[in-house]
Amino acid sequence: MKKLIIAAAALALSACSSLNTSWDFDPGVSFNQYKTYSWVEKQGDEAGYHLDGLMDQRVRDAIESELNQKGITKTDKAGADLLVNYLTKVDKKINVDTFNTNYGYNPYWGPGWGWGGQVQTQTTVREYEVGTLIIDLIDNKTGKLIWRGSVADTIRDKNTPQEREAKVREAVSSVMMNYPPKPEGK
Repeated sequence: MKKLIIAAAALALSACSSLNTSWDFDPGVSFNQYKTYSWVEKQGDEAGYHLDGLMDQRVRDAIESELNQKGITKTDKAGADLLVNYLTKVDKKINVDTFNTNYGYNPYWGPGWGWGGQVQTQTTVREYEVGTLIIDLIDNKTGKLIWRGSVADTIRDKNTPQEREAKVREAVSSVMMNYPPKPEGK
């Protein structure tokens, strides 16, 4: 369980910048109407994975910073235009590489001697984890999801809290750069 917590919490903790972002939105919504936000209140004992307290705060701080830069300010739930929520998940992936070795000269006497020697196949199997952070923005009046962004990356451990925080900020920034959606043709 502890490994799962560390893996999911380290969603954006990769050594290289291979962040894979995507987003979707309701094209019928005018996004310039949203000026305030509040966090979705956590339900009691939700099923599923939850980040530890430190990583949760890092993700929330990064999202709040991005929203503030866009002129959207935090307020109480009753007065908020938007409700903000985030989800995390970890998927195990397997990479199988097969390659042939020993092409060419075979120095041993017998069948296959000389050029065009024996071919040997080597297969390497590597298991790795991909962490995904999903950010949802919900219209507080209608309760409808109006924008969803996600960022996924291979999970690698970072050693310091500063590195973890920097990677979380990079991940959140990369997905939030797509909010608000740009009108088509611009």
